[in-house]
Amino acid sequence: MAFIRTYDGDEPVRINKWLGQSGVCSRREAEALIAEGFVTIDGEIVRDAGRKIEKGQTLTLDNDAEEALQSGVTIILHKPVGYVSGQPEPGKIPAVRLLSFKNRDDDGYIPRRDESLPPIGRLDEDSRGLLLLSSDGVVAKAVIGPESELDKEYLVRVDGTITQTKLNLLRHGLELDGRKLKPAKVDLIRGQDLRFILKEGRKRQIRRMCEMVDLDVIDLFRIRVGPLSLGSLPEGRWRHITPAEREALIRGSVG
Repeated sequence: MAFIRTYDGDEPVRINKWLGQSGVCSRREAEALIAEGFVTIDGEIVRDAGRKIEKGQTLTLDNDAEEALQSGVTIILHKPVGYVSGQPEPGKIPAVRLLSFKNRDDDGYIPRRDESLPPIGRLDEDSRGLLLLSSDGVVAKAVIGPESELDKEYLVRVDGTITQTKLNLLRHGLELDGRKLKPAKVDLIRGQDLRFILKEGRKRQIRRMCEMVDLDVIDLFRIRVGPLSLGSLPEGRWRHITPAEREALIRGSVG
């Protein structure tokens, strides 16, 4: 059944803003629904994201829009060191606590305290960077499902002597828990800074790999998951992924 609501405000308001304030969806989601032609006002399809709704007018979201909204919420968070990505032990702070109004980096919907937004891929307490939190099963399967081909990129600072032999071992030749690791891209950027690109995510994988070649990780920073980059999102801040980013994650492509 289509979603129907009549606007009763005194002043005209942009459709995306009103839908966001009403808790129907985020402004970004509203813009995507408008672009797809899922929104009508008094029977007229609206395609202008700047369109305002006036008092007494009736907005309708068709069935396809409702299905799109039910796909779930996916948030990108720039996790600082000191927060755990999953279910915390006593005394630990879960990263989901950062999803507050003051830390929001867009005008999207703010998750409820009791809303389930599990992490899509781990990021250890002593690591920082891009963390995905999502209730979208399609996104979760695309990122961490058994058939996922999405790679993850990390900037890693280490202590110890970096040699070509060690780099070759990190790239191909190590085993963890009795299983050979998939080939990794590992490059020396400068000084003690390495770039890792992995297609798997074993528990504390990079730290354990480095330990096996006598290197100690002193900073681990995830900057990318597949086509989704952290970009300029400040530490501790969060935002909703865009419809285009969701589609790119699902397709596993950059564009």
